[in-house]
Amino acid sequence: QVQLVESGGGLVQPGGSLNLSCAASGNFFSFSTMGWYRQAPGKQRELVAASTSGGSTNYADSVKGRFTISRDNAKNTLYLQMNSLKAEDTAVYYCNAKAPGWHITRYDYWGQGTQVAVSS
Repeated sequence: QVQLVESGGGLVQPGGSLNLSCAASGNFFSFSTMGWYRQAPGKQRELVAASTSGGSTNYADSVKGRFTISRDNAKNTLYLQMNSLKAEDTAVYYCNAKAPGWHITRYDYWGQGTQVAVSS
C-alpha cells in the first residue's frame, strides 16, 4: 500500500528553522519525482520544491536560498530544510510523488500534510 507520511511541522518564530520529513512506503520512491507543496488558508496549493530521480532540483522563487530539498533513496525519505522562515511561509505542507515519464501508470500520490506556522 502506498503511503506518504509527513512529519516535522510545528510553530516557529520568524527567522527560525524547521526540517520536514516525508517517509514513503511502496516501491516507487527512488524513480519518482518527489516534491513539497504548500497551501495557505484561502490560497491555492503551490509547488515549493521538487527533486527528480536524476538529482535535479527546482524551487519556488519565494523560497530560493532559504529552503533545501533532499532525498535519501535508501531510506525512502524526502526532506525539506527550511531556514530563515517568514510569516508568509505559514501553510500546510504536503509531500508528493509523481510518476516518471516512462512509467506505465501516471501515479500522483499525496501525503496528509503537516502544518507549519511562523509567528512571534
